Amino acid sequence: MTNTQVTLVQLDNYGPWTVTPAPRREVDLQTMQSRLYADLSQAFGMRDGYVFFTRFDNMLAVTNGLDLEDHARIQESIRNRYPVTVSLSIGTGASPADALVNATAALQDQGSAQDADRREALLGQPIDEAERTDDDVQIAHFDVVDATGKYTDELDAFSSFVNIEQGYAELMKHMHAAHDSLSFFVGGDNIIAVCPDLTDDDYDAAIQHVRETANVDLRVGVGRGVSPHDAGMGAKHALELAREDDTYVEGDLA
Repeated sequence: MTNTQVTLVQLDNYGPWTVTPAPRREVDLQTMQSRLYADLSQAFGMRDGYVFFTRFDNMLAVTNGLDLEDHARIQESIRNRYPVTVSLSIGTGASPADALVNATAALQDQGSAQDADRREALLGQPIDEAERTDDDVQIAHFDVVDATGKYTDELDAFSSFVNIEQGYAELMKHMHAAHDSLSFFVGGDNIIAVCPDLTDDDYDAAIQHVRETANVDLRVGVGRGVSPHDAGMGAKHALELAREDDTYVEGDLA
């Protein structure tokens, strides 16, 4: 059984800050958001975690193996380098969606995302070290079959983007509704999903759903591990095997 630890990363009072004392240039906001995400990705990644940007003012991290001190150090680093601060809320659960619901509810109880008095909340309890196992995290790494041949080398760049994003949207909705999974576009034609225990048939059904609804063909590699890094590397290797063997699902399955 998986036991996922998810951390909700939320910028404190970010909306009001972007228009105080006057609306800030969009290019400056986009630059800051991208740099902040890059720094958070590195900070969590150095501790074998993953972070995904979602809406940038809200980011989601998979943090199995990170304790409260690790989270506090990340907050301190952001405070020292940026004009904004972040609140962090940790949730755990047998499914990633359940873990995120717990993390979100705890942070919402502390006040609104636009509450000027809520600064650098650090909430929740990480999984105890003694309770961690080699199967706690399941990561699925999807990519589009022959994206270069079908899209990049055939369509203009925006049309390629639209097709791949449609496939991502259908996969994201299906995996969340059917399996309590959290799926994230990570660039190119790649999607990473954080999943509970799923079977070969579950992934086959997801791929079939995207093919039927978005006309996009996917393949997937699946990995398990004690940390997001371990599970993610397992998924990458499984995906390479799927490419080599021209199969649709490979990896460490339930």
